Amino acid sequence: MENEEKATSEFQHYYSENPRSTLKVKEIQFTLKNGHIYKFKTPSGVYSFGNVDKATAILINHCFQVDGKVLDIGCGYGAIGIILKKENPSIDLFMSDINKRAVEFAKINAKDSNIEADIRQGNLYEPWEGEVFDAIVSNPPIVAGKEVWMKLVTSAFDHLKVNGTLQLVAYHNKGGERIKKYMAEVFGNVQDIWKEGGIRVYISIKNG
Repeated sequence: MENEEKATSEFQHYYSENPRSTLKVKEIQFTLKNGHIYKFKTPSGVYSFGNVDKATAILINHCFQVDGKVLDIGCGYGAIGIILKKENPSIDLFMSDINKRAVEFAKINAKDSNIEADIRQGNLYEPWEGEVFDAIVSNPPIVAGKEVWMKLVTSAFDHLKVNGTLQLVAYHNKGGERIKKYMAEVFGNVQDIWKEGGIRVYISIKNG
C-alpha cells in the first residue's frame, strides 16, 4: 500500500500538467562519458529535480546512433534531447512533455545551450499529430501507470518512419521487463543495447 501511495504521489507530482509544488531551481552539471560537460537549470515538480538520474544518464551515454528527426518524449527539463542535439548537430530535435513547467525549462535550457528545437506541451503524442520521426527516445514515466507507457510504445509505431527506432530506458526488474515484452509485441522486435546496474536500454525498429 505504501509503494502504491508513493507511486501515486510521484504520478501526481511529475506526470501532471500543472505541478503544485512551489518552484525551486537548482543548477546542475552533467559530464558525458566523452568528457563533454553540460549545465542545466532543473525545477522542482519536474523529474528529476537537482540531478540527471542514473537511467537518463545511461540512455544519453548509450543510445543507438540517431539522425534525421528525433523526438524526446516526456523530455522533462530537456537533458536527453539537448545533449543528443549538441553531440549530433545535424539532427532536427523535437521535445515535449505534459508538464508545463518541464516545457518552460526545456526551452530555457535549449536557449542556454544555444540549440534549436521544436518544444511543445501536451500529453504523449498529442502535440505531434501528423508528424513522423526517425527516432523516438524516452525515459518513460513508469509510475504514471501501464496505460501511459503502453500508449507511449503503441503510438510510437505510428509516429516513426520505416526503419525508425524507439529507444527506451528502464530498470529491468521494476517495470522494464514488461515494457520490453510490449515493445516486441508492437514492433515485432526488440533488443537490449546496454545493461548496467539493473538498468537496460531497449530498442525496437519499425520494419517496412
